[in-house]
Formats: sequence, structure tokens, C-alpha cells
Amino acid sequence: MIPPSWLWIPLTVFAAGAQTVRNTAQRHLVTELGTLGATLVRFLYGMPVLALWLGAVLALGGSPQPTLTWAFGGWVVVAGLSQMAGTALLLRAMEERSFAIGLVYSKSEVIQVALFSVLFLGETLSAVAVAAIVVATLGVVLLTPRPPATAGVDRGWADPAAFYGLASGSAFAISVVGYRGANLALHAGSPFLAAAETLFWSQLLQTVLLTAWLLARKPAIVLAALRQWRVSIFAGVAGAAASLANVTALAIAPASQVRTLILIEVVFSYFVSRRVFRESMNRRELAGIILVMAGVVLIVSKAR
Repeated sequence: MIPPSWLWIPLTVFAAGAQTVRNTAQRHLVTELGTLGATLVRFLYGMPVLALWLGAVLALGGSPQPTLTWAFGGWVVVAGLSQMAGTALLLRAMEERSFAIGLVYSKSEVIQVALFSVLFLGETLSAVAVAAIVVATLGVVLLTPRPPATAGVDRGWADPAAFYGLASGSAFAISVVGYRGANLALHAGSPFLAAAETLFWSQLLQTVLLTAWLLARKPAIVLAALRQWRVSIFAGVAGAAASLANVTALAIAPASQVRTLILIEVVFSYFVSRRVFRESMNRRELAGIILVMAGVVLIVSKAR
């Protein structure tokens, strides 16, 4: 089934909202489970959702089971491992700084996604897409907190949140290119099937590796994740829904467009930061959000 060319837009917006819900739930879990435990929750509790979705797509979608090639497997490994690293680094950034600002640092991925897409996937960037990426990235820069006035040196980028957030952005950029590459390598009859297959195998890899490592090194974290099953199910389902929408969008549109639009998550996180965690936001950061939204408008106008 060939979907409308614009379907990636609502899918990406939905993914941004679901990611905000997932990040909120995971941040609550960090206190009880730590960074690795909260990362495990995303994969372990999201796996049943992905398995059910893949079964439904195969049963009702009308497309045959695609052939799983070595190229597909390679892209899946790249995507899965880099996403694990990105998730853990993002949670560490949030621990070091506010919920919204920690997430903003990770959104430096958009420029890296564009670069990696051109280098490894052969995608091209239009002038409008470049403008959208630049404007949105300027917004991210404005959202970066200023160093304290009393500091003798610029501590803005020396802040541990900056290190973890920027590293998270790099890992997520590699992951996005990996998911896009896996979708293209699969040659499935539908982007929904391509995304379902890609996510099922990548998250299965993530779940097995992280669970096995924790059982061998820190089994108490796994037991704690099982005890926190109520919030964990919420985080896992939200994470699976976000991933399905995001990777399906990546099967329809270029990675640079999808990742620029998904910066709208920064706006969603701003409201969560204010309403849920009662964290303040100054005028400079608000101006950054406006620029991010301007970049979002540009990338959507290009797709219409």
C-alpha cells in the first residue's frame, strides 16, 4: 500500500507527542531505577506492542513477508545500538539539567542527520530544507543555557548536560540514518510493514542485549523494573508508539525532513517542563522555541 506523500507529517507530529510522554515517564523512573533501568523499561515493555503490531500488519496489510538481507541486518544493528546509547545519554542530560533543556541539547542531531543522510544514503537537500534546518538549529542554540554571570570561563558547553546532550544527539543521528537505511534495504511492499519489521528486530536486539547485561552485572535493576510495572508499561507503550510513527515516517520521507519536523517535541517539552516539573523558562529560551517553530513551518511548507 502506497500512502499519501504527506502522511509523514501527522506521523511525525504524533511521534513527537508520544516521545514527550515517554520521556516524562522515564524521567520519573530514573529516581527509582537509575539511567540504565529507565532505558531498559523503554525496550522491554515496548517489545510486546511491536510484536503485536508486526503480526497485525502482516495479517491485514496484504503484503508478503519481505526477505531479510544482510544489508538490512547491518542497518538494524547500527540503528539499535546507537539508539540505546542515545537514550541513556539523553536521560543523563536530563538528570544534570532541566527536562526541557536536557532534551534541547540532544536536538543538535538535526544537522548531523542531514549530513549523514547525504553521505551514507545519497539524499539531497533543497534550499528550503537547508533554511529550515539552519533556522531550527539557531533556535536550539538560543535554548542552550547561558553560563553563570559569575563564572570565570564559559561553562555553557562545559556543563555535563551539554556533553551528554550533544553526545545523545550524535547517537540519535546515527540511529535515524540506520532506521532509514534499514527501511530502504528491506524493499517491503508497504512503509508500515518496513517500519514494523525494522523496529521489531532492532528493539529485540536492544532488549536482549540490555537485559542480559543487566542480569549479569546488576540484576537488582531488572527486578526493580519489574516491580515498577505500572509506570513502566506506560513508558514502554508510549515509546513503542513513538518509534512506530517515527520509523514509518522515515520510510515515506527523507530523514532530514522528518527529524527537522520532530523538533516540535521541544515545544511540547517546554509545556511539560512548565506544567509538570514547574521549571522556569526565560525570554531567550522562548525566542529559541519560536525559531524552532519557524523551522518546522518551513519544512512542512516544503512538503506540501
